[in-house]
Parts: sequence; C-alpha cells; structure tokens
Amino acid sequence: MATRRAFLKNSGLAIFGIGASPVWLERAVAASTNKKILVAILQRGAADGLNIVVPHAEKAYYAGRPGIAIPQPGSSEGASLDLDGFFGLNPNLKSLLPIFNDKKLAIIEACGSPDPTRSHFDAQDYMESGTPGLKSTRDGWLNRTMIDDKTKSPIRAVSLGPVLARTLRGPQPAVAMNSVKDFQVRDKMAGDDYMSRYAASVDTQLKGTGKDTFEAIRLLEALRKVEYVPANGAVYPSGRLGSSLKQIAQMIKANAGLEVAFADLGGWDHHVNEVGATPFIGPLANLLREFGDSLAAFYQDMGPRMDDIVVTTMSEFGRTARENGNRGTDHGHANVMFTLGGAVAGGKIYGKWPGLEREQLYEGRDLAVTTDFREVLGEVVSGHLGQHDLARVFPGFSPKGPLGLFAANAS
Repeated sequence: MATRRAFLKNSGLAIFGIGASPVWLERAVAASTNKKILVAILQRGAADGLNIVVPHAEKAYYAGRPGIAIPQPGSSEGASLDLDGFFGLNPNLKSLLPIFNDKKLAIIEACGSPDPTRSHFDAQDYMESGTPGLKSTRDGWLNRTMIDDKTKSPIRAVSLGPVLARTLRGPQPAVAMNSVKDFQVRDKMAGDDYMSRYAASVDTQLKGTGKDTFEAIRLLEALRKVEYVPANGAVYPSGRLGSSLKQIAQMIKANAGLEVAFADLGGWDHHVNEVGATPFIGPLANLLREFGDSLAAFYQDMGPRMDDIVVTTMSEFGRTARENGNRGTDHGHANVMFTLGGAVAGGKIYGKWPGLEREQLYEGRDLAVTTDFREVLGEVVSGHLGQHDLARVFPGFSPKGPLGLFAANAS
C-alpha cells in the first residue's frame, strides 16, 4: 500500500505550511492585476563581482589581475562595456546593457555580509536567513516578507529546485518544484485516494496541507497542457536559470497569485582558469552569458508587466582582489548586486566604492563591504513590496538610510 510520503515524492513537489481558504483561487486571480512580485536569484559559489562589473578606471585592478582582468572599454576585443566612466559590464553581459541604459537596472557595488566567514555553506545560510552570524534562525527573509493571509494562493511563494530554498522556509506556505511539468500526481488512483483521505481527516492541519497540495496541482495542471511561448520574441537560454525564469514567467502570466519566487545558479567558485584566452572563453564567460541572457529574456518576455516585478540578484561573498597562481581567484568579501524592473531608479551604480589599493582592501586581500546586503534587500522589500516592517524581515538589523534604488526615493 502506498504511503503519504511516497505519494508526495512521486507527485514531484514539496509544499510547506498551512494556507488557502476555499475562495483562494477567486481572490488570487482578482488580485493578480498589478500585483507586486519579487524574484530573488542567488549566484551560489561566490561570483567574482570584480570581473562582472569591472572597475576599469582602477589601476590596482589591472595590477592585481594581469592574467584575468577584463580589458578597458574600447581597448580590444572582449573589452568591458562602459557604464559611467569608471565601471563597465563584462562583455558577456551585453544583453543587460540596454536595460541599464533604459534606467531599469541598478547596480550596487561593494555589497556583502558583515560576517567575515569565507565558508560557502555558512555565508549562503546567512544570506538566505537574513541574519548574518546567527545560525539559529529557522526561517528565511523571503518567507518573512509575506504577511499572514489564509485567502492567498497556495503558490504565492515558489522555489525552483528539488527542495525548498532556505530563504523561503517558514510559517508562510511555499512550494518547491523542479518544473511546472513535474508538478503533478503521476498515479491518479493514488491521488484520488489520498485526496479523499485528506478531506475526511479530523486533523485540521493535515487536512489544510493536503488541500493546499491538491489545489496547487490543479492550478498548474492547465499550464502543462499548453506549450509556453514567451512574448515579445524573448528567447530563454537552455540552462538552469533560463528554465527557472521561463517557468516563473509562465506562473506570473497565469494570474495565479504568485508573490515571491526564488531561483539559483551554481558554479561560480572559480579558483582555477576563471577566464580563458579571451574574456569570451572560460567558465566565468559561460555562466555570465547564461546569467545575463536569462535576465534579459525574462525582462523582454514580461513586457509592460515588468513594471510590477522586481528581480534582485546576490552571491554569498566575492573573490580576492588579486588573482591566484592558477589564473583564478579565491574566497573574498564584498561583491556586486543587481536590481531590475519595477520602479527601480536604474542606469546608475550605487554604493560607496572603497578602492582596491592594498591599504583599502579588507584584510589586505578583498574588496571591503561598504553596503550591507540587507540594506539592498530591505529597500527592495519596502520600496517594491510595501513591506515596511523591516525589523520583522531582518531582525536585529538597523538600516543606515535609503540608497535611493526606487524612483520615489531617488535623489
């Protein structure tokens, strides 16, 4: 006889929390127009922010990276794409340049955690929980952005992947899925059996969880019947991030009440041969093309609806200012974050640049953190989602003041 655990495993989904009332779908659809949506992306592995947004006016950048630095704008093939006379985009991110020039992409420099750890596991945990240095936090900052509302959709919060992301764990209902296509009951008879058991249960919590599960399955069933065609000529890359963002776009357009979504992209831990013979060759180049082209495709696909969506990106820490002996970089400190869409006051580099001279580096080796990553996320949460209770979202953290990432707050 099949077990509940086996059924949930075979359904290809994971759902956490208690949620929806009988009228959730009607309310979700009604509220979907002009709903503010946040998409958070984590670059797992500690991306090299200095080769993503290049400080091409810094002599120390080229002195410390003779073998892997991205050339100055206009100097040669594979040169960085100038943004403001000081910084430039890696040429593999050329698809993002029009968004920056249209003032819909903001770049925040020298961001990071105040915790000094160089452990991937700890740093990712702190970034996803939103409580640097505190390992006892059980829920994630993205879950804490959502307020209690049992009339909301059971897919109000979605994590793309086999398990629920740390940042979405908590009391609010959240769903993890590998893909929309896999989010289904493969054994219909078993599904009917379990649905009747849940319906008859006297355990209110169990009954609610089971109802959420089946409502989510039914909600997404229609999406599986039609091949999704992106709008406006958008073409998503075939990699993990492109696939994740394409499915997030599909769920948003289904008007099913999605509020927050999480996706990640790994492989950024480049200790060896970070850059090939040219900036267009090598593991960093490949990842950046997937990263940039995925974001650009999502932006293009969503069209005018992007006014109600913000995408924010982060990585657990940066890389060393100087290259190592293997044409790579080692674990560092500060990094770069991107925020695009919505009312973002883009076309600008935010944050205080600390410099790359030896005396300016953190512990003599890393770009120093001048903007806590929670400053950026807090402004996104308050400026876009309208969640002003930042003490709830980031307990123990006191923001220094608005960066001005959103048009209403821009100076």
